[in-house]
Amino acid sequence: MVLAAGAGRRYGRPKALVERDGQLLVERASATARDGGCRPVVTVLGAAAPAVRARADLGAAIVIDNPGWATGMGSSLRAGLAALWATEAVAVIVLLVDMPGVTPEAVRRLTVLASPDALAMAGYGSHRGHPVLLGRAHWADVAALAVGDVGARPYLRDRAADLRVVPCGDIASGADLDTDQDKENGPGTDRASGHRGRHA
Repeated sequence: MVLAAGAGRRYGRPKALVERDGQLLVERASATARDGGCRPVVTVLGAAAPAVRARADLGAAIVIDNPGWATGMGSSLRAGLAALWATEAVAVIVLLVDMPGVTPEAVRRLTVLASPDALAMAGYGSHRGHPVLLGRAHWADVAALAVGDVGARPYLRDRAADLRVVPCGDIASGADLDTDQDKENGPGTDRASGHRGRHA
């Protein structure tokens, strides 16, 4: 699941439509999920959804609109999980659109752990971040706690004893694009460090 619904207020525009190396971030994230072994790929849009649909090549991804995107990331996570309930997926990998340093290799390190009870996230040195793996058995409780700009973070915190951290720092970056300067200089904020306290 790719969460790409935000307006990118700090950045100055929706990050889904930002280009990096000739590719829109929403295209890059969806391809990363696909190439990492995710089937199906659900991409959640919100702000500027018509423009994203018009410009982005998302391949075979299931593209859904979150009309409540302005309330925060939690609503997008709930929308994505609702779409996946209709599939046979036993687990979901969650990616954020503004983390171009996440690689298919990092996604694969988590997808091999997929099971209904799985609960895992990537580790970057002493920090934790995306991708996040949520087994189907956790979806209902995750959705219940996903409110405002909070996604799975409260649930992951409450289930810390069951959470597996998979080292990915050798093959990926957990940094996000937070400002236009980050676009020019490369990702700057390591969201996993808790700078803004956001986890999908």
